[in-house]
Amino acid sequence: MKYVILIPIYNDRESLKLLIENINNEVKGLNHEVSIVVINDASSQQIIDNYPNIENIQSIEIVNMKENRGHTRCIASGLKYIFEKKEFDYVIPMDGDGEDRPEEIKNFIELSKEVGEKSIVGERVKRSEGIIFKVFYHFHKFLTLAFTGQSIKFGNFTCLSKLTVKMMLDEKATWNSFSGSLKKVEKKLISMPSIRGKRYFGPSQMSFFNLLKHSLSIISVFRKTVLIRSALFIIFYILLIKSYASAITSLPLVLLLIMIYSISSLALRENIEEFNNSLTNIHDIDKIK
Repeated sequence: MKYVILIPIYNDRESLKLLIENINNEVKGLNHEVSIVVINDASSQQIIDNYPNIENIQSIEIVNMKENRGHTRCIASGLKYIFEKKEFDYVIPMDGDGEDRPEEIKNFIELSKEVGEKSIVGERVKRSEGIIFKVFYHFHKFLTLAFTGQSIKFGNFTCLSKLTVKMMLDEKATWNSFSGSLKKVEKKLISMPSIRGKRYFGPSQMSFFNLLKHSLSIISVFRKTVLIRSALFIIFYILLIKSYASAITSLPLVLLLIMIYSISSLALRENIEEFNNSLTNIHDIDKIK
């Protein structure tokens, strides 16, 4: 079996080096071909490094992009590159900072042998962030479930079959939301427990604003369902408060309208033409091994 680990990176050289070394240690003795494709999202710092002891990894390529297009589009471009340029059975996208733990890669690989061509997601059972972030994260999951009917408890750390990758490449939402698109195209995902690790270096890059944008991007994938549920909520709520209308009781409606506007704006990021042409953003490719 051939597994390609897809790592998007931006200005995090030290973390990438440590991650690749840890991956090399974790895949030892698995008797499968493991390769790494790093998508360098136009980093302003040097990404290339020396990797003297990577005997358990078949190959490492660093795909350097011309323009920074963000984390999600970095992964989408990587999926397209791997599908068109590499031989593989599964792709394992993971963050390059250590928050996706390399010791769980072997769990993905072992489970993939049991489930055939089905794709696997790492369902978060424990997180390493502070209490405030955890509260907002749980609110994000509740908001997604309430307005889309979809329970999405996973991020980028997954194990995608070749068939699933092909479906995601045909779905324009992949250009805007990885997990939302995956949930949309693949109805029979297999879940595996996953613990969110700590960054190797520096603070987490997932701020409150980024979490909010991430949440609304997922919701925007299912905007038709959101509009129907929102309309029903508005009708019910107006009937409920018609005798007690005030600025305070109207606040939920204002917030809902702001959310609808936001997801409509984010949905405009879904561009299949840009997605199909994403490999033209490649500047060059460094083959480390």
